Amino acid sequence: MPENRKILTALKTLLFTILVPGTVTILLPALLLSSPWNRVSLADGPFRYPGLVLIILGALVYLRCAWEFAFAGKGTPAPIDPPKELVAKGLYRYSRNPMYVGVLSVVFGEALWFESLLLAGYGAAVFAGFHLFIVFYEEPVLRRKFREAYRRYCEAAPRWLFRIKRNRGE
Repeated sequence: MPENRKILTALKTLLFTILVPGTVTILLPALLLSSPWNRVSLADGPFRYPGLVLIILGALVYLRCAWEFAFAGKGTPAPIDPPKELVAKGLYRYSRNPMYVGVLSVVFGEALWFESLLLAGYGAAVFAGFHLFIVFYEEPVLRRKFREAYRRYCEAAPRWLFRIKRNRGE
């Protein structure tokens, strides 16, 4: 990919990241946390720090996946400018949707960190929305675009959970 195209793809990925995952993981949670409905909290104490770990890991997973889309897939995470090539390397070897898993990790981590039952419910709603988008839009588009390669990929990598495969020699 020519240097100018790489820079443009990286900038479009950054813009998408700010607008979409930024809204899902920062803006909407902030609004929910400041709302009058955020009165019920999760149990105080020890769950806050695992929440922080989830936030950090989720952000790193998302950023790694965005990088893979931009430079291996030659596109962005945005449905209007998707990767030109099927991305089945990096974290995508273990899950077909690690980017969504990363965003969900951030949201559920925030629910733990802020001890917010409202954010936990929001995380469940975000998961449901992601799942419906994947099943009814994203997967059919990928099946049509990448045909046999996507079928084989679906057999090799689960939709949500990470599956660590071992080679026979390990």
